[in-house]
Amino acid sequence: MTGQATWTVWGLEASLTVTDPVLIEAAEAVVRDVLAGVDEACSRFREDSELVRIRPVLAAGARVSPLLALLVENALSAARSTGGDVDPTLGYDMDALGYDRDITEVKLGSCGTTAGIPRALRKPGWPLVRLEEGILTVPAGYRLDLGATAKAVAADRAAAIVSALVGCGVLISLGGDIATSGPAPEGGWQVLVQDLPADPSQQVTLRAGHAMATSSTQKRRWQHAGSSVHHILDPRFGLPVEPVWRSVTVAAPSCLRANAYSTAGIVRGFAAVEWFRTLGLAARLVDHKGRVVTTGGWPRDEHQESLVTSGAQSHG
Repeated sequence: MTGQATWTVWGLEASLTVTDPVLIEAAEAVVRDVLAGVDEACSRFREDSELVRIRPVLAAGARVSPLLALLVENALSAARSTGGDVDPTLGYDMDALGYDRDITEVKLGSCGTTAGIPRALRKPGWPLVRLEEGILTVPAGYRLDLGATAKAVAADRAAAIVSALVGCGVLISLGGDIATSGPAPEGGWQVLVQDLPADPSQQVTLRAGHAMATSSTQKRRWQHAGSSVHHILDPRFGLPVEPVWRSVTVAAPSCLRANAYSTAGIVRGFAAVEWFRTLGLAARLVDHKGRVVTTGGWPRDEHQESLVTSGAQSHG
């Protein structure tokens, strides 16, 4: 028997499952505290967040808190491991597309302006970011957006802290980013993998201590300059990637790693399949027609097909 709680945070659903229902209230309090700390450290939608407050002086360097330093370090680690497919310096590009406030407000409000949207190759910003002895430097012309990796780090941290402090097995899901810690229920954690209700679904078992993340080109969409756009950008141009995949799901030892590669899979398009196979990643990719391809140790399902990718557009 497990205990569960759900609520809304950052415009997405947060869900918490613990192996002992008596401990659900204590576990939820811990998770909410961890999420609040991450939000206060790096939200780009709050004028009082640490990242926004120090933004004017980042070109010269600013001392940051240990938590913000950790979030930046993990974002840069994700950039390195994905060859820059996950670039945390796309803040200006997100703003230019109208994603300059919570996604619920973006969908209801105005669409921003086309001014400032790059139409040519942009210089990658992440190699230029420096974090040395607690001093963070971000060159002028770049703005940090730690959203995706910070969410994954929050899930990893919250799961680990709940398990350590509350003393039970835990699964945390933040809008599809899943982290676990401690013992799993008998038979493992049962997870339904499905992006939208009309998409192919699959029930999988997630082992204790493992994580999973799904990146989607379907959910965080809004109208901008007469077109429907989404939040996963191609760092080469600062514009939404071509939605080759509806969704990419990756299982990994940490939510940070799973999130980095699921996002990079969207960015790379068809080329992600061979890349994932080379890396040995357990992944499930759903294309725009609802066809499924898997890599690594991901179990096959009835929707799976072999996709012909030769000659298809891909990210190099």
